Amino acid sequence: MLYTSRLKEIILRKKIATKKNLDAYEATAIKEKTNLETFLLQKKVLTEEKLYKTTAEYFKLPFVELKDKVIRKDILFLVPEVIAGTHKVIAFEKKDDCLRLAVTNPDDIQTFEFIGRKNELTPEIYVTTPAMLEETLKQYRLSLSAEFKKITEQPVKEEDKKKLQELAENLPIVRIVDSLLEHAIFEGASDIHIEPNEKELCVRYRVDGMLHKVMTLPKAIHPGIAARIKILSNLKIDEHRLPQDGRFKIETKEYRFSVRVSVLPIFDGEKIVMRLLNETNVALTLEQLGLLPEPLEIVKRNIKRPHGIILATGPTGSGKTTTLYSVLGILNKPEVNISTIEDPVEYKMLGVNQSQVNSKIGFTFAAGLRSLLRQDPNIIMVGEIRDNETADIAVHAALTGHLVLSTLHTNDAPTSLPRLGDMGIPPFLIAFTTNMIVAQRLVRKLCPECKQTYKLDKEAVKELGKLYNVEDIVKSLQKLDFIKAKQTLSTINFYRSTGCAKCKNSGYKGRLGIYEVMEITQPIKELIHKKADAVQIAEAAKDGGMITLVMDGFIKAINGQTSLEEIIRVTKE
Repeated sequence: MLYTSRLKEIILRKKIATKKNLDAYEATAIKEKTNLETFLLQKKVLTEEKLYKTTAEYFKLPFVELKDKVIRKDILFLVPEVIAGTHKVIAFEKKDDCLRLAVTNPDDIQTFEFIGRKNELTPEIYVTTPAMLEETLKQYRLSLSAEFKKITEQPVKEEDKKKLQELAENLPIVRIVDSLLEHAIFEGASDIHIEPNEKELCVRYRVDGMLHKVMTLPKAIHPGIAARIKILSNLKIDEHRLPQDGRFKIETKEYRFSVRVSVLPIFDGEKIVMRLLNETNVALTLEQLGLLPEPLEIVKRNIKRPHGIILATGPTGSGKTTTLYSVLGILNKPEVNISTIEDPVEYKMLGVNQSQVNSKIGFTFAAGLRSLLRQDPNIIMVGEIRDNETADIAVHAALTGHLVLSTLHTNDAPTSLPRLGDMGIPPFLIAFTTNMIVAQRLVRKLCPECKQTYKLDKEAVKELGKLYNVEDIVKSLQKLDFIKAKQTLSTINFYRSTGCAKCKNSGYKGRLGIYEVMEITQPIKELIHKKADAVQIAEAAKDGGMITLVMDGFIKAINGQTSLEEIIRVTKE
């Protein structure tokens, strides 16, 4: 499938339709919630063959008829099936140092370069139609089926360690596991889920926080894949009744990843989840995190303070650890000693002393924190304040001249203060030691290629009113000068995406944070002393100019960075 902007350019340049007609087609496609290419083909404005032959002419590339073409197995597998299926690219011929690729989107240069580097061959691009490519993809299934038949001819007993070892070293199994990992890295996935069902093996990737089904495999190869991953992770391959955790590394010239593996026995076998941690990533700057100017100033001011507590709060997977690593990246200087206690250590930082909890031997957050205080630290990061003991030690560390960074699981910033009180911390200590609380969520960014403006109709505003105080939102937006005095939600431009080849029809690409930064000012300290609840603290913080999570989300939706649907998803789930 072609990028929408490129499709329009091809149609206009080749005079397939006038601009007026094309604009009308696009408007109708948006109303029908489909992309422009699908709409044009469904309405028979042009045929698939004509469109892709015209595309080949436009790019000055040859067109290839893939139908009835039988491709040699060794050439076909130069492009792993997961990449071929997702990026619509088939290797069909090899000539000298060139690999001929049949593609439907000649703009996907990144994928072609990746395939060329991987095989040490120069990619030569040919255009074909999606229908021909889909038909050719079936050749993978035929080749794999034949290989899987050989593997599964002799059933392997769970306790047969030697046979499991042999199965794990079988070439098709090695190739599948390598392809899944390579493709996940290329797609920017954070996790790979391998889930056995009654009759098949389902593989899903988590990309931008959302799980997507990538492929299904025959159930019979599950023992081989599980054994291969266990060998890589240094786990017991003949243990099938207990959960196991391990890790391994992947290194190439382009990237270095640490892969954290979790194996869990379920009814239909062993479910495997692999977390991909990019070790080549550098800590993001505070600006790159997506903080607005006013909250950014509050964060910069508070991380310069020599002691006290800075908390990042939000649900699992909301980017709290990333925020704390960004702060550590700024504070990491030769004149300070930074020590951390984490579960687990996700990213290694040069110049930071990082230790990992191990509850099996009694090395908990509380025990680790006690030990860190004897290591003469200036700055301490505690992965999470989970219990009364850890909270107590963290507060006393802040009291004795240390800057303490940590995370909590609360829905917003004001709720964190009563939560610390629930953990047995006296109000005067909470007020005296807490500097700042950052609540956050991660939202998906709209795809820049296919995003379009729209206005909310009366029905949409009414629905929004059931979820939020719309009047309050409009007043706050006006007060912050993000909209004009007479504007309402109906007159503001919002953005949404129809989906295109670049974002794999999801409408989103990448993620950014929405934040609620609450500084512990004098009025809030007085409320803490009075044991005020979270609602009273939130009102005082808003009166003092705090931008709430919802407000930050609406501002980013108006700026075209994300959609209203995403803000609702992360703030109302």
